[in-house]
Amino acid sequence: MSAQTHMRREILEIPAVVDTLLTKGAGSIEAAAVALQAADPHFMISVARGSSDHAATYFKYACELVAGIPVASVGPSVSSIYERELSLSHCACLSISQSGKSPDIVQLARMATAQGALSLALTNHTDSDLARVSTHAIDLHAGAELSVAATKTFVTSAISAVWLLAEWQRDADLLRALHALPEALESAAQMDWGALAADIASRQSLFCLGRGPVLAISNEAALKFKETCQLHAESYSSAEVLHGPVSIVEQGFPVIALTAADQAESSLVNVADQIAGKGASVFVTSNKASKAGCLPCVRTAHPLLDPISLIVSFYAMVEQVALSRGINPDEPRHLKKVTETV
Repeated sequence: MSAQTHMRREILEIPAVVDTLLTKGAGSIEAAAVALQAADPHFMISVARGSSDHAATYFKYACELVAGIPVASVGPSVSSIYERELSLSHCACLSISQSGKSPDIVQLARMATAQGALSLALTNHTDSDLARVSTHAIDLHAGAELSVAATKTFVTSAISAVWLLAEWQRDADLLRALHALPEALESAAQMDWGALAADIASRQSLFCLGRGPVLAISNEAALKFKETCQLHAESYSSAEVLHGPVSIVEQGFPVIALTAADQAESSLVNVADQIAGKGASVFVTSNKASKAGCLPCVRTAHPLLDPISLIVSFYAMVEQVALSRGINPDEPRHLKKVTETV
């Protein structure tokens, strides 16, 4: 294993990649936003898998909070396996795939376009099949990503999606905050989450918690623990974890609770403290906890963008956990970079 993994290099590239995206990506974002304004969709659907689906979940919450437009995730098998067509008038479809190659994602996007939806694709390959079947293709400008575990493509997918939303809704505060992100992410990549890393390095199972837009980041964190560390991690909304899952918590059971500086922070911290009171080893990205340990974090210029800085800090930590467990995070077992499902 090299002294520095591809994953580590790509995490450290994130601020510069985001700056490139914000510099070069305006044209396609603005064109897609104008199309959304003209279409005036009553609802949206998202099409994605893996980390891209977590970016779609982040967009779902952001869109519902900013635009008041509901977003539903549609399983690609509806079109690819079951060969069904959906009624998608007055709808916009957002497909996210770094490769743009997976046949089932492409098939559902093609069906959505044929059914009259305004189809938008976020991809790192604008010459891909997904780009060709979509009305608008938005380049992630992430450059080559060599590690199997997606990091910078996840971040650029999430930022592209929320940038599209901000342009569509003409949200000046969100747009200003987006353009301040590279500096914030530079700091986020340097956050010291060593206490959490040391606590979970020898464990086999843990919980990740979030709520609202940060639930998407909790989902991504749980995936990365499995993918890069061979750790069994489950993601829950803090509103759901007490409805059954908390029963498996025992003394020292690790929990990472991720929260932005938004309206959900106090309720999530309350749940984190409750679980810490049951003997769990809980770490939360807030300084408001009384029983859970506090993780340092970078707050951005807009609460809706805090999840982006949190995932960058998380990536930096999880790569170190993988190495401490003797695992190369660039080459997770049983996985390859592009997964093509039907």
